[in-house]
Amino acid sequence: MGVVALLGGSACTDVGANTSLSQRLLAASGSNSVLVLPTADAFEHPERAVATAQAWFAALGATATGLMVLSRRDASETRHADTVRASSFVLLVGDSPLHLRSTMKDTPVWEAICDVAQRGVLAAAGACAAAICDPMTDPRGGAFTLGLGLVSPLAVIGEAETWSADRLHRTHLLAKDLPVLTLPSGTAAIRTDGRWELVGDGAEVAGNLPV
Repeated sequence: MGVVALLGGSACTDVGANTSLSQRLLAASGSNSVLVLPTADAFEHPERAVATAQAWFAALGATATGLMVLSRRDASETRHADTVRASSFVLLVGDSPLHLRSTMKDTPVWEAICDVAQRGVLAAAGACAAAICDPMTDPRGGAFTLGLGLVSPLAVIGEAETWSADRLHRTHLLAKDLPVLTLPSGTAAIRTDGRWELVGDGAEVAGNLPV
């Protein structure tokens, strides 16, 4: 009975439905502890992303712990994979989906993350939500590239409010029959046992979401 939450962005700030989303995911995990992986912020002060998450969840009566998986070497460490597997709520944050993909693909930590998605709660915010799907929306222009494939076929446009109308239009044209999920910050798409729910104002899907 796993939960996968694709979050629009700014997940640990008081934007849109983020407070109720975090409370809901904590309840679904059955735990007051969140494991935060700032992999996608490896080159942008990942400790700050962890600190933001810690403050956010502390205000909700929970604790957040950072796991600094920042490189493929880190993602290949059995001890890090064990830490992920021992968690019931994992949150992926950061702004570089390309780095997240290159770090995690075909590693023990990614396998452990996929295990959590099957039995606990896996949440991925913004660019990370795009990266764990396939195809992944390329942040350099809005076209499509290879993603990690946990949810497929699906392309995610995270932090959609930062995209120009032209870029959004071009991405949807390129998608053709591919389902595209548009998520502004403070929204989410949540899959529970194969059933999807869109949460928050502005969350939209073109096409059919995959089971």
